[in-house]
Amino acid sequence: MSIIKSHERGSLVVISGPSGVGKDTIVNSYVSSHDNAWISVSTTSRQMRADDVEGQTYNFVSREQFEELIAEGYFLEYAKYVDNYYGTPKKFINEKLENGIDVFLVIEIQGAMKIKDLIPEAIFIFILPPNLTTLKKRLERRGTETKEKMIDRFKTAYHEINEVTKYNYVVINDELDDAVKKIEAILVSEKCRCDRIEEVSLNNEEEYMHMMLLEDKEMPNKVIEVEK
Repeated sequence: MSIIKSHERGSLVVISGPSGVGKDTIVNSYVSSHDNAWISVSTTSRQMRADDVEGQTYNFVSREQFEELIAEGYFLEYAKYVDNYYGTPKKFINEKLENGIDVFLVIEIQGAMKIKDLIPEAIFIFILPPNLTTLKKRLERRGTETKEKMIDRFKTAYHEINEVTKYNYVVINDELDDAVKKIEAILVSEKCRCDRIEEVSLNNEEEYMHMMLLEDKEMPNKVIEVEK
C-alpha cells in the first residue's frame, strides 16, 4: 500500500510554438508510445495541405461553418491566426481527463491564454526551434507557402517567441527524440507535485513505529520474516 493517494485525473497539456517548429510531430511521437495520452483534434477554417489528413491533423470546415459552430458554443476556445480560425472542441476532453488520460492541445498562443484563464492548472509548454534559420528551412520544405505567407509567418513567429515567459516550460526542438524525452520528463515531474496528493495514510505498523520514535521509546526486537 502506498503512503500517498494522488489525483488520478489526467493532465491537460497545452502545446504552442511558431508555425513549422514541429509541434505536431513531437506530440504525435509522444502519444504513439504512451497509452494514457490523447490528442484533441482542433477545428480550422484554413485550406487543407497535401500532407493533411482530415480528422487527424485538423477537422476542416469553411469559415461560415466555423462561425456557426462559434454561435453554437461548440468550442472551449478559438482564435484567428494568419487570417484563419482555429478552435478546440469541448467534446471528449473532460471525459478523457476524468479517466486518467493526459489530453494534449496543440494550439496557438491566443487560444492557449484563453485556456490559461479557464484552466490555470493545465501544463503549458512552448516549443522553440534551435534558431530561426532552421525554422525557415522547415517552412520551405513544406512547399506550401507563398513568399507573402512566409513573411507573415515570420512576423508572427517573432511576436510569438516573445510570449514564451507566459508558459510553464520551454522545449527546444533540435532533435526529435530529445524533445519527446523532455515532454515525458515534464509530465512525470508534474504528476509528482504535492498539490496532486489527495491524502497521506499510514498502516498500523508504520503508525506504531512513528509513535515509538516520537515518545523516544526503545523499539522492541522483532523478527523479520522473509518470504522464500
